[in-house]
Amino acid sequence: MPAKVVATVLAMFFMIVAPAAAQERPEGPPSASIIIRQLNVAFIGSAALGGGTLTYEGQSYPIRVGGLGIGGIGVSRLTAWGDVYGLRRLDDLAGVYVQVRRGWALGDQSGGMLWLRNVKGVTMKLSTHRRGLQLTLGADGVIIGFK
Repeated sequence: MPAKVVATVLAMFFMIVAPAAAQERPEGPPSASIIIRQLNVAFIGSAALGGGTLTYEGQSYPIRVGGLGIGGIGVSRLTAWGDVYGLRRLDDLAGVYVQVRRGWALGDQSGGMLWLRNVKGVTMKLSTHRRGLQLTLGADGVIIGFK
């Protein structure tokens, strides 16, 4: 099986069995910060593609972000920024995340919050700004990797 198919299946599995785990309050201080920019398209199902930058131990690392999910309708460009918790090694960032999301976008006006968590215990608490027309409420499997 191709790696992308396996990653997608894993993402869907985590989305079904553990969406509440993404909202657990992280312990301790943030270990890194992150900015993500992506295009979101949703009509019952949803897809997203984009990238961003992780800042960890004074260094910046380019990342790529993709995902599939359920819930929502519309199209928007998302910018998300915030703190990363539980990142003990740089390699722990890459992988499949469960994402619980809520938010809305109408033109330049938007609001929302994202919580992401992977099996290595890395958690992200992100504020969001969307441009476009979209209403979201659902869960996604998100794949984050390094460029």
